Amino acid sequence: MFIQTEATPNPATLKFLPGRILNTGAAVDCPSPEAAAALSPLAERLFQLDGVAGVMIGGDAVSVTKTEDAGWEVLKLQVMGLLVEHLSRGHQVLTAAAAAMVAGADDDHSVGGRVKKLIETRVRPAVARDGGDIVFDRFDEGIVYLRMKGACAGCPSATVTLKNGVEAMLKAYVPEVLAVRQVP
Repeated sequence: MFIQTEATPNPATLKFLPGRILNTGAAVDCPSPEAAAALSPLAERLFQLDGVAGVMIGGDAVSVTKTEDAGWEVLKLQVMGLLVEHLSRGHQVLTAAAAAMVAGADDDHSVGGRVKKLIETRVRPAVARDGGDIVFDRFDEGIVYLRMKGACAGCPSATVTLKNGVEAMLKAYVPEVLAVRQVP
């Protein structure tokens, strides 16, 4: 198995591409070892590496965020080795509960449903290319609330992406949208 890596706009996050589908639903964000234990055996193992601060498992990539004091020189090789071993042995990537949670679909035609569909089909694929994810939280009185995950969480350019990209696109397609805000 050959694993490629890609830099992301967030220098603390690196995207690992194992050349296979890992998750067919929404990206699974594991910002802590506790979240990883409930959602992903793969993420749980990655958190055992010294220097791993966060893991997000998307469709065909794993984004790993390092701690401030860790260096990519060693950590990158450790992550690649763990991914090769875990995936080549056929170990589970997501827990059954996480797989069921991300597989759900929403056919809602409300304003919130239309916004969510635009986020899913137009925004998330672009954000995923940078090793991150963006998830619809809610629509309330003209305001769209979104969660940034993976490489996008804490990225300096996330605010610009939300305002100049996502907000402008949503306003063009859904006139009821007045603004976009990020939630933690």
